[in-house]
Amino acid sequence: MSVLQTLQDRSNYTCELCKSTENLSQYTIPPSLNENVDNDVLVCKTCLDQIEGNTEMDANHWRCLNDSMWSEYVAVQIMAWRMLQRLRNEGWPKDLLDMMYLDDEALLLARATGEHEEESSKIIHRDSNGVILENGDSVVLIKDLKVKGSSMVAKQGTAVRNIRLDYENANYIEGKVDGQQIVIITDYVKKI
Repeated sequence: MSVLQTLQDRSNYTCELCKSTENLSQYTIPPSLNENVDNDVLVCKTCLDQIEGNTEMDANHWRCLNDSMWSEYVAVQIMAWRMLQRLRNEGWPKDLLDMMYLDDEALLLARATGEHEEESSKIIHRDSNGVILENGDSVVLIKDLKVKGSSMVAKQGTAVRNIRLDYENANYIEGKVDGQQIVIITDYVKKI
C-alpha cells in the first residue's frame, strides 16, 4: 500500500488538520526528505497553501487545530504545533499551546523549522545572489563541487530540486544530485 493510500485510510479521506474532504494531497513535514506515514500528513489545498505560504494566513481557518492537536499521529501533532506557533500573536493559539503536549523527540522535530522563534532571530538561507531560499525551492549549482566522502563531483549547471534547509546553519541546504543526498553550501547555488 502506498503512503498516500495509508494516509487516506488513517484519516478516512479527510484533511488531518481541518477535516475538509476536498482537494486532498500528501504533505511531507520539513525537514524530512523521506515520504512515509511517520513524516507525512494528508491536507487539503486550503491548509497546504497556508502552510507553504502561498496564501495569507486565515486565523479563523486554523481554529480546527483545537481538535487536530489531539491526534494520535505524531506528524499531525507536529503540524498543529507549528501552525499554532505561527499564529501565536492572535491570542487564542497561546492557550492551545499551553495545553498541548509533545514528547521530547516530537518537540525537537517540531522546532526544527524555527516556527517557535521570533522573526528577527530566525535563520534565513540566501543563494549566491542574496535571494531567500525556502524548503522545496529549486536551485542550480554555479560551480563544480567535490562531494566530501565520495568520488562524486556535482557539476556546474546541475539543477537540484526540492531542497531542504538546515535550520541550524544558514549556509547549508540539502538536496539530491544524481540520486545521492548531499549537503550544499548556499554560496554555490542560484535559485531557479
